[in-house]
Amino acid sequence: METASAAHSGLIDGLSVRRACRAGAVRGTTAGLAPGFAQGNLVILPVADATDFLRFAQANPRPCPLIGVSEAGDPHLPALGADLDVRTDLPGYRIWRDGECVAEVADVRQFWRKDLVSFVIGCSYSFEEALLEDGVEIRHISEGVKVPMFRTGISCAPAGKFRGPLVVSMRPLKPADAIRAIQITSRYPAMHGAPVHIGLPQQIGVADVRRPDYGDAVTVRDDELPVFWACGVTPQAALVESNLPFAITHSPGSMLVTDVKNRSYAVI
Repeated sequence: METASAAHSGLIDGLSVRRACRAGAVRGTTAGLAPGFAQGNLVILPVADATDFLRFAQANPRPCPLIGVSEAGDPHLPALGADLDVRTDLPGYRIWRDGECVAEVADVRQFWRKDLVSFVIGCSYSFEEALLEDGVEIRHISEGVKVPMFRTGISCAPAGKFRGPLVVSMRPLKPADAIRAIQITSRYPAMHGAPVHIGLPQQIGVADVRRPDYGDAVTVRDDELPVFWACGVTPQAALVESNLPFAITHSPGSMLVTDVKNRSYAVI
């Protein structure tokens, strides 16, 4: 599996990452790439379903904080980056039909339609920069894998066609680091904000933190607590529950890297 590594050390901003994705030079996770630049989850839907999804995102701001919405049929979001094309500029995509992921592809130009609307949702990779600066280890970055993500037993607020469980990302932290992480990430509501749960994963319907539903397993040491944040993969769980005829999303862990600085989303 290809991951962010020393091989991608030259990818220092959003534009260079997007162009590398477009050229097929980056696959797998974008965690740790382009430090300082905001990353986003991607959901692409027909315009007929866009209003219901917008209502779903507004009703569930923790897992679905919107940072960008395109015009119908336009693959560009100039507010998020120059030379940005949602059809080619992520490391990986999922194609959905009737609530099932039917393909994972490197670009979606062959699936593009004039009625498609792109939604970009804030990503917890963006607050990781602040955690790292404070000396908090991010295990999936240090182990070079995708962040582990889990479907929970918590239901999202339904809206129109969309309903489903909350998905969370997990980072194992020592208790003192967990406290600091609450303080730091609460400043980034557009990037999922503070954790939704700490410890006792069974209380939110997570049976085993070493068996994620999405992403990769990471080491959880005996002196660490699993810390859970609302996750932008939640819409993908909603696609399964809602049985939508067609949709495109990012592959979990493979984000759209923007030209917007993380600090611009911080609430002081």
